[in-house]
Amino acid sequence: HGQSDQLRLRGQGAQRHALDAYGAEPVAEAAREYRAAYASWRGHREELDRLSGELDARRREAEFLRDALERIADLDPAPGEDVRLAERAERLTNLEELHSAAAAAREWLSSEEGEGQDVVSLVALAQSTLARAGGHDPALAALAETLGSLGYAAADAAAELSRYLDGLQPGAAEELEALHERRAALAALQRSYGPGLDDVLTLAAEGPGRLALLSGDDDEIVRLRGLLTADEETLGRAAARLSARRAAAAERLGEAVTRELAALAMPDARLVVEVTALADYAAQGKDAVRMLLRPHRGAEARPLGRGASGGELSRVMLAIEVVIADADPVPTLVFDEVDQGVGGAVAIEIGRRLARLARHTQVIVVTHLAQVAAFATNHLAIVKEREGALTASSVRRLDGADRVAEMTRLLSGLTGSATGARHAQELLDLAAAS
Repeated sequence: HGQSDQLRLRGQGAQRHALDAYGAEPVAEAAREYRAAYASWRGHREELDRLSGELDARRREAEFLRDALERIADLDPAPGEDVRLAERAERLTNLEELHSAAAAAREWLSSEEGEGQDVVSLVALAQSTLARAGGHDPALAALAETLGSLGYAAADAAAELSRYLDGLQPGAAEELEALHERRAALAALQRSYGPGLDDVLTLAAEGPGRLALLSGDDDEIVRLRGLLTADEETLGRAAARLSARRAAAAERLGEAVTRELAALAMPDARLVVEVTALADYAAQGKDAVRMLLRPHRGAEARPLGRGASGGELSRVMLAIEVVIADADPVPTLVFDEVDQGVGGAVAIEIGRRLARLARHTQVIVVTHLAQVAAFATNHLAIVKEREGALTASSVRRLDGADRVAEMTRLLSGLTGSATGARHAQELLDLAAAS
């Protein structure tokens, strides 16, 4: 306990911690049960709040998906359809030019007028001419075979062009109009759900699963509400059990601390520990713990944070530590100037109480009061010494005359005061008789 820990005792969190420590295992067991119930309740509540908060957004998304899937299903686009339609539209838009080019090329390859000036006829003529002379030179015979192959290829190309021309239907205008309508519908889908047709098709494939998941959130909300109702019942029981054990411990703690305060020169003081219900559940329970001090008879009991002086807080803290140590022992207590703000007879009572506490646990006290130091079993002096540029601290055990001399210094500030030495020895004799 540091020099300002008694100030921390003004906070309700520290007061609740002190009460729970005094309540020991019965309170600790109820607190563990409560924390487990609280964690489950809080987790389900946060998940329910999250889903409920997103409910409107999920409903908007579900409505968007239903509309999108219906529109896509009505149009039923196929993969790559936009590219194929664009190519077909380009072809039909330039139908006259295509027909003219294909007809001219076919006429050049294989004329229907039979004038013998087309490619097929000319190649056949060249081939037959070389074939006749090929008997005299194998090189010409080979060229004749090449021209024969060329003639077959030209004839095939001419036939393909004829089929192409046959495919240029007279009703191309009506087909082109239908193509434009289909492309416009596909473009509208891509603007809404694209940017590309592949994105539209991905939405059509994945949308039903996402829609089912969004619809399932309503079922999840119903499930979470059921869990939360069960959690609240469990949490309510755990909170009531913890509150009951805290209330019982609070009454005992108040009585025990009051007895200790009487031993610390506050005979008419009374500590009251109140446990009241909070409006809602909190991580540490549904309780507000408040300690009130009535310093003397006729005075109003007031919260420690407003009604206690620094010296009174020091004694209240010491009294609380004493009773807590009885209920929940610890091996060592270290007090750094627990006597801050007190002196005289009160300091003697604090020293006497610390000595009694030291019978059951190790107590280490840092003090500047001779009245407190007199009650120590071991008196250690911390001395700072300067050696050249260095300052060293040492600890030295004091006995006999050395202890009297140190206590004299603490009392009077003088090392050779005869009056101080008599007073120091008187304190040591008082402590030894206690």
